[in-house]
Amino acid sequence: MKIIKNYLYNTAYQLFAIIVPLITTPYITRTLGSTGVGVYAYTNSVIQYFVLFGSIGISMYGNRLIAFDRDNNEKLSEDFWSLVVIRTVTIVIAYVAFIVYLVFVREYRNEYLYQSIQIVAVIFDISWLFMGLEDFKRTVLRSFIVKLFSTIAIFVFVRDPSSVGVYILILSVSTLLGNILLWSHIKSFVISPRRLTLTFNKHILGSLKLFVPQISMQVYLVLNKTMLGSIDGVKSAGFYENSDKIIKISLTVITAIVTVMMPRMANTFAKKKFDQLHNYLYQTLDFVSFASILLAAGLAAVAPTFSIWFMGESFSETGRLIPVLALIGPMIAWSTVLGSQFLVMTRREHQFTISVTVGAIINVLANILLIKNQGTMGAVIATVLAETCITLIDLFFVSKAIPNFSGLSGKWKYILAGAMTFGIIRCINYKLPGTFVSLLFQGVICVIVYFAICVATSSSFTNTIIRTIKQRKATN
Repeated sequence: MKIIKNYLYNTAYQLFAIIVPLITTPYITRTLGSTGVGVYAYTNSVIQYFVLFGSIGISMYGNRLIAFDRDNNEKLSEDFWSLVVIRTVTIVIAYVAFIVYLVFVREYRNEYLYQSIQIVAVIFDISWLFMGLEDFKRTVLRSFIVKLFSTIAIFVFVRDPSSVGVYILILSVSTLLGNILLWSHIKSFVISPRRLTLTFNKHILGSLKLFVPQISMQVYLVLNKTMLGSIDGVKSAGFYENSDKIIKISLTVITAIVTVMMPRMANTFAKKKFDQLHNYLYQTLDFVSFASILLAAGLAAVAPTFSIWFMGESFSETGRLIPVLALIGPMIAWSTVLGSQFLVMTRREHQFTISVTVGAIINVLANILLIKNQGTMGAVIATVLAETCITLIDLFFVSKAIPNFSGLSGKWKYILAGAMTFGIIRCINYKLPGTFVSLLFQGVICVIVYFAICVATSSSFTNTIIRTIKQRKATN
């Protein structure tokens, strides 16, 4: 019941997180233009490296640690305060490094300074505490307030292409305030540090084990924009940013279930309930497969008209990028479940490290080879290759960990349904105008066609839905 409750909380927020960009992105793209969006994307990508090095893997490590210790309040409190102190020190070092970097920067100095508030915000980020406790209500409420504040501020203060700095400042300050808000709730869970003995060495080592894969993850998530901005110009970074944003928005509801399941998996593993652990894994994989392939097929099919309607003519290039980039949807869904939910939460972080490191290396090499000749499309292809590689390696390690692993068996049915749905919707898209009503109609048809094909092929997820409905009818 708690899993369902947390999922509903997280899904409610994720739906809100989807609605906000649907409102703000068309306004921002038309107000700031492709150059303004590119400046934001490029400077943000650079700042994320300092955020990464200052965080040193504590968010993921802390989430797992709290999930392990949540039945022992004193141990939980010692671990919490130890991690807070460690992160404060590392963030101060990261910010000093940023100041040194800023001395040598000639372009976008003000934008970098505004972005750097995000580095400071990390000191106050304790969302990992509440995630480990499976208390998603507080983090969701915090995030809702922050999103609402930033949305209102964007429409009030961002007025023309010169407002790039204002836009960055709004997003950075809202992140800082959101993190500070969470501290008002810790008294219910954490003992004062004056009564505790803090330990650092084991936590530094533990977080560093997850720091390496996070470096690698950051490389293939952010480096594309950095390299595009440096090699092909900030406009290209803007095109990639918005194409990537559309895909990631569509995945938020899907990844909500993974976020909820991570602490549950860690706690189940700590109690050595391995059958239950594997059952959670299979159920999550089935859900994300069904949903991610549906979304990927739908987005790829309507991309040519959707991109112009949503972002304006200046971002028509994204209509060419999104269909290819949509391939990462199922890959991210699978690798998140296999890697973050299973490997990391069952103390197999070294295997997780291998997968994301190899993916990062492939991403960098592919970017170097492809961006010069293919521009933004080169970065998109590099991302698809990296995500595919990560998924395959994660699958290999999970198959070794679980005898007779069958988590992806039968998933060809979803892939077949997705491919057929894409073909049908793309044909419709060519014949209809790029209006809201037209796109909504195509979305409805997309869901109906995809679900019908899944039912016809007896996919496990649709069978479960149909079986549940029949049982409820029989009960009533």
